[in-house]
Amino acid sequence: MRALLTNKVARRALRPIVDLIDQRIERQVRRAVAERSGGVLHQGTGALPQGDSALQQELKTLRNRQRPLELFFDGTGRGASRLPSAPHLNRTIKELAQVAGDKDDAERNVAQAFRLLIALEALGVGRIAGGTMNIVGKLAAVPLLDPPNDEILEIGTLYGMFGAGLIRMMERAGRDPSLTIVDPLAGLQLQPGTSMGGDVTGTPVREAAVRTNLGLAGAAGTATRIQQGFSEDPEVRALVSDRSYGVIIVDGDHSAAGVAADLEWAEKIIAPGGIVVLDDFGHPKWPGIKEAFDKHMTSDTRLTFLGQVAHSGYLRAHA
Repeated sequence: MRALLTNKVARRALRPIVDLIDQRIERQVRRAVAERSGGVLHQGTGALPQGDSALQQELKTLRNRQRPLELFFDGTGRGASRLPSAPHLNRTIKELAQVAGDKDDAERNVAQAFRLLIALEALGVGRIAGGTMNIVGKLAAVPLLDPPNDEILEIGTLYGMFGAGLIRMMERAGRDPSLTIVDPLAGLQLQPGTSMGGDVTGTPVREAAVRTNLGLAGAAGTATRIQQGFSEDPEVRALVSDRSYGVIIVDGDHSAAGVAADLEWAEKIIAPGGIVVLDDFGHPKWPGIKEAFDKHMTSDTRLTFLGQVAHSGYLRAHA
């Protein structure tokens, strides 16, 4: 099995499921050997008899068949493994239950969000930005936090796939989501102070890709408003500040100045009771997010901090 994977992160993440599959294969092969040899295996070890090349080849074939399964979950073509460890899953469920309430609801939504993430990246163009638990946590949390209306603003979308997933999760909760997206759609992922280069998927970041992915969410996805540009641009803000939003996803400029500007804007357009999600909150790679948050919370803010789930912070607005 160790020879099958070259990505270290994916190898570590996949080890539990691969070990389980290996164990099941070994048991099947040992049973087959026992039947052929009249129930005789190497005493004390249960090992395969030496020289049975046909059975050794059968075991090799069975193991090789695992590789297509791994392609659903490893980082090939998206940069990050999508198979979290049990401790990571359990921690996300626990954090979500603390932020949103009932543990059973949290576990259900995390399971549904995980399956949805795998399906969207299998069918879509490009990828969803972020680690698996970060994405799953956001998809699971927003419906459980029961926003006051179904208007959603996503600041920074990359390929639009997360927006499609959030539409699906809201619809599963009996909501009728209406999504607005603000993103420069500049051909690649932009972050001040970093050189992102071409995306690992090989797909340019452009509106056509976003529209394709939103189409996976059906009519609500197709109806999404997309405003190309930067969230700090006054003209962009004027065009999408025509309503109060029940949910605002802040996932654009990760610098302290950029996050501060987005929070200042969110204060004006978030509906009473609305949810503001700070992506990559507390992530060591993006210290500017927590810096901007800490400073903003010392101001005369409408926002109350609800908690953190897998590197996303959640805030609720009051009137």
